[in-house]
Amino acid sequence: MLSSQRNILRSSAFSMTSNSSNNLPATLFGEHLISNGLSVVTPMYNEEGGAASLIVEINKALATLEGVETEIIVVDDGSTDETRAELHKIRKDGVNVRIVVHGANAGQSRAIRSGVLGAKYDLIAMIDGDGQNDPVDIPAMYALLKEGDLEMAMVAGERKKRLDGSSKRIASKFANTIRQKLLNDGARDSGCGLKLFRREAFLRLPYFDHLHRYLPFMMQREGLKVIFYPVHHRARSHGSSKYTNMGRLVVAFRDLAGVMWLKSRAKSPQSINEE
Repeated sequence: MLSSQRNILRSSAFSMTSNSSNNLPATLFGEHLISNGLSVVTPMYNEEGGAASLIVEINKALATLEGVETEIIVVDDGSTDETRAELHKIRKDGVNVRIVVHGANAGQSRAIRSGVLGAKYDLIAMIDGDGQNDPVDIPAMYALLKEGDLEMAMVAGERKKRLDGSSKRIASKFANTIRQKLLNDGARDSGCGLKLFRREAFLRLPYFDHLHRYLPFMMQREGLKVIFYPVHHRARSHGSSKYTNMGRLVVAFRDLAGVMWLKSRAKSPQSINEE
């Protein structure tokens, strides 16, 4: 199956080699990091009505990964509805899910980081908590990352057919065009919330709010390889988006200015070898 998928994958990377297997950071909650496993991190904020069903879907997708240890970490980013109650109910019913709770709403990037810090496996899948990403894509993306060399840091999803409103698609296309011209990181769909990456690689990156929208570029800035994989997309079945089109554009250009500064300050050693 993987060999037939290669013709639809795209890759982008700077040229650099390093021994990425050393100096794994300790996890936030004192767990020992385990290889040959996958932690799925999903940030949620007021996702009542869809939180439980998404976790059940993720568990179903993970069950197809034979011989792979897995966990699901939901980071509740200060929800004010019944999101947490739904999650506690399904966990009581025996569903595999860890629940990490922010004391206050801190945003999607911070929620993802909290989940990654708390993860006990070396590979991470991040997936939006609104149910629009389809968990069925996770196993194939995991296999691609697992069989890649240590320079491959991320498999980034690209939505084949977005099922959002026209105004949201237009605004996103405009923002992606601008950022691609400036960053040239090969990412056509930076807003896709489904990505798999190496935990160590993610924790190398400087943290800032909205980092999750610039992960392909930030990985490449570290000399790591990113490949892009076409994924499914679904219409939102509950709740409402946490962003407005205008608000998203204003924040995007402010963040882009900061990322451009980071780009200007990057220097590559070309290679790193110990002799």
